[in-house]
Formats: sequence, C-alpha cells, structure tokens
Amino acid sequence: MCKDGDEAQEDCGSREEWTLLFWTSLAVIVPVILTLWCSAQRSKRKTYMKDFFRKSKHGWHYTDLFNKPTYCCVCSQHILHGAFCDCCGVCADEQCLRRADRSLQCKEIMAPSRPDGAMEHRWVRGNVPLASYCAACKQQCGTQPKLCDFRCVWCQATVHDDCMDSLADADVCDLGEFHSLIIPPHYLHYVNKLRRLHPDEYTKLGASCSSGWTPVLVLANTRSGNNMGEVLLGEFRTLLNPVQVFDLSELPPSKALQLCTLLPPGSVRVLVCGGDGTVGWVLDAIDEMKLKGQDPFIPRVTILPLGTGNDLSNTLGWGAGYAGEIPVEQVLRNILDAEVVKMDRWEENPNPNPGQNRRNFQITELNPPQVLSMNNYFSVGPDALMALNFHAHREKTPSFFSSRIINKAVYFLYGTKDCLVQECKDLDKRIELELDGERVALPSLEGIIVCNIGYWGGGCRLWDGMGDEPCPPTRLDDGLLEVMGVFGSFHCAQIQVKLANPVRLGQAHTVRLVLKSSKMPMQVDGEPWAQGPCTITITHKTQVLMLYHSAEQTDDDEDESSASETENFLCNRLGSFRDLPD
Repeated sequence: MCKDGDEAQEDCGSREEWTLLFWTSLAVIVPVILTLWCSAQRSKRKTYMKDFFRKSKHGWHYTDLFNKPTYCCVCSQHILHGAFCDCCGVCADEQCLRRADRSLQCKEIMAPSRPDGAMEHRWVRGNVPLASYCAACKQQCGTQPKLCDFRCVWCQATVHDDCMDSLADADVCDLGEFHSLIIPPHYLHYVNKLRRLHPDEYTKLGASCSSGWTPVLVLANTRSGNNMGEVLLGEFRTLLNPVQVFDLSELPPSKALQLCTLLPPGSVRVLVCGGDGTVGWVLDAIDEMKLKGQDPFIPRVTILPLGTGNDLSNTLGWGAGYAGEIPVEQVLRNILDAEVVKMDRWEENPNPNPGQNRRNFQITELNPPQVLSMNNYFSVGPDALMALNFHAHREKTPSFFSSRIINKAVYFLYGTKDCLVQECKDLDKRIELELDGERVALPSLEGIIVCNIGYWGGGCRLWDGMGDEPCPPTRLDDGLLEVMGVFGSFHCAQIQVKLANPVRLGQAHTVRLVLKSSKMPMQVDGEPWAQGPCTITITHKTQVLMLYHSAEQTDDDEDESSASETENFLCNRLGSFRDLPD
C-alpha cells in the first residue's frame, strides 16, 4: 500500500515537473516567435513602403509622430503616425496612403498657363501652417480641431472654407512673396516646346515670369550639419518648385547645375546647404561649366552653412553655422537682398622634387588629386595634423561625430596631444618658402598657413589678429594670398581666443613651398592628407561670383554638360518632359 502511494506521488511530481517545463518553454518560445514575426513584418512593411514611395509622384515621408495636430486628407481623421508629402503638404494615415496617392495630385513641376497667361491656385485642404491668416477675412486659419481651410501650394496663401467664394481673384496665383525665386511650371512647359536651344529664347521666356526674376537652385548635402540637410530639402520643396531642389547625395552638382542652361543667362542663384567642402564641390562643378563653354549661364553662389568650420560662409556674412534658428523664408529673403561679389580661386599643384621618383613622392593617408582647388586656405603643420587625425577617426566611426560640440571637443583633444608631442617641430628646417619668387627666412615655426579669405579655424580672423599691428587689408578679389606662421598647437589656441597674433610672413600672388624631407600633414579647405617630400606651388586659377550678406558678421566666438547631357538630365529629373529640342 505504501509503495503504491510513493509511486503515485512520484508520478504526480513528474507530471508537475513536465507541466512546469512546458509552460516555462511556452512562456519563452512564444514571445520569441512573436518578436521574430513582428520583426519580419516590420522589415516587409518597410520594404513595401520604400518601394511605394519610390514609385509615387508625391514626395512621401513616413513619421511615427507628427509635431502638430494633423488630419488625414482622405478620411479627415486625426493622425498620430502616417505620411506627409514635403512638396504639396498632403497628409494621410497608413490605411489611406494608396488612396491619397491616387486621388490627390502633387505639385506639378511643369504645366501650361491659362490662355491669358495667368496661373491658377493649387489648393490643398487642411493642415494649414500654424499662425496663418485668411487671405480674404484676415482672421487666423486652422484653429478648429478638424480638417478645415485651404492652402495654395505655390503662393502659400491660406483661406477659410467659408471665405473661398468671396476671395477676390480666387483663381489667379502670383506665386506669393518668393515669385522672383520660383521657376513657374509654365516656364518649364514652354522650354519643353522650344525647338531651338538659344540663350535669347530663355531671356524672352524669363521676361514673362516677373520683373527681376532670379530663380534660385537649392543644393543640399544631407550628410552635413547633423542631418539638417534632410529637413531643409523638404522645407524648400514646400516653398519652391521641387525641380529646383537637389539632394547632392543622389545627384552631383555637375548634373544639377545643368538646369542653369535652361534659364535666362546670368539670372540664376545657387544656394549651397552644406560645409566649406560642399561649397568647393559646387564651385568645381561651375569650373566644369566654363570648360564646356557655358560661361553665360554661370550662377551666383550663396551659402547656408552646415557642418563645423564654415569659414567661407562667415567671410561672406552668412554666419558660422545654421541650426534652424531662422525660418527658411528668412533665408530666401536674405538671398533677395544679397549683393554680388567676386572671389579668387587658387590652384595648388604638388610636384616631386628634382631627382625624386614621382611614384614615391607622395606618402598619403588620404590621397588628394594631383591638382587641388583652394577657396579658403592651405596649411601645413599642427592644424593640418588635427584635421588629419579627426578625419581618420570620423571615417572609422561616423555616427559618433554628429554634433558641432563633439567635433570641437575632438579637435581640442588632438590639439592638446600635439602640444605635448610636437610632431611638426623644426618646420623651418624641413620647408623652404618663396613668395613671388623671393625666398623668405623662416623663424622656428611648426606651421604655415596660406589664406585667401578673412576667417580661419572655425571663425578666427587670422591675418587681422588683435589689431595691435598695422597690416594691409585682406580682400576676396585682389589676387593676393596672406601667408602666416604659427609656433604650435598652443599658439593656434592662443590666436583663436585673441591672446596672440600669428607671424605675418607676407602677401603674394604666387606661393611656393619646398618640403625637403620626411612626411608632413597638409590640408586644403579642411581636406587633409599626409604629404611626402615635394614642391607645392599655389597660383591664381579663376574668379567666381558669390553673394554677400551685408548684415553684421557673426561673432568670432559664436558656436555655432553638353546639350545631350542636359536632355538626359531633364528626362531623369522632370520625368514628364517630352520631345526636348536638340
């Protein structure tokens, strides 16, 4: 009897153990299976949405949370997460997205005007901007918690539902405040019908747009400025014709600037959203236009500074860095008020020293081309070493270098290290300097800086210094370079906080440096490399037209092709263009 009872207890305990094991396994396996299933569904959904957005005529962007009360333009329901078009402003939740794509038209980049030459409004209902006012009754729009009121995607005018019928000239759109910067869709429509590609034809068409028409092209580098470029692309597409806005990660400047050849000669302005490197990239593309004989179509260049350095932007009065502190509408107003100035560009040509094998003369970590264009400055020594170390580490972990504060902190750390190590000491024994053919006796320096512009090192006025010594003024268009020396990283830091001046070595039309031995860090406009023995000659290359903002400069310490190529460009960019003239 007792034995049977013990066996029963053992069987009962065994069943309980198996039951516990079963439910424990189930509690572990089921969440894992659900997580894997949800992950697969998210991946599948993400792939589907990406493919859908790519084929759509809208510029859809998906968001998990809108930054203001938003309503679906299809079902009129409140949206927490969904998609919006950064061109026309249409919003839709995920369930209504396909229907919105089919039934709601986006901005037409090319369309004929009315027989009387006027352009009609293109109204989109609901989700009008905050603090917008009705064009008819002058009262605030969009105040009701529902899909209400209208906005024109071209002139940005807003109007109440009830005021639409009473709006004077309701069907006539004048493109709004920025009409002189927008490429109207009817202009592109008539360009498409031209059978003769001649500048005079574009001038005649441009005269029909508006007086003082100076269309602007926006070229944004989405990798600059902590992803500010991506936001700016959408904001400019909202205000301008989407065909005017280019993402440089998808299309190089040489292709984007071909649109200039379909606009009146001398009328185009180009806004470069990026750092000094992006500006140099665009200016190199403009030089390519000159080589192709497209000089009449050369645009004027202005800058919206992203990134860390931005010395050229500071020199031209556009500030040391943009972080969204002013709206893009004010950026466009500043462009309208800017004045045109000329700026020198320089050519830096490294050659092997006599008797040296060309194959071995360059010892590089970041290989530059054989001939470099210079807009801002060339340097050899501690500041180039800091830039070289910074770039090498940013290439390894780009996600870490995502803010100006971190970037400046890393520069500070490398500068502190060089103060202790002094890798560039005895520069005067390793380098010979000639200014306009005359040999310059060098003191015991660690670095030489050759400047074309007034600012250096992220906002420091290097040549002017503290102003305690008289010196010739600097100009962008005088064909002269300012050559200075520094005693080391600590001296550079003292100069930046206005506790010291550089050693002014002189001004010259041609600068020649002979690196006699060993390897030295060098940089041109923030692009560094390690250079072996060679002779570097810096000569004048050309001049470019830039836009200067006459407002007060930012404080020093403020933180921050051929016709066939044109046809291919337009076919890819505009999509709906047909029968382009040969």
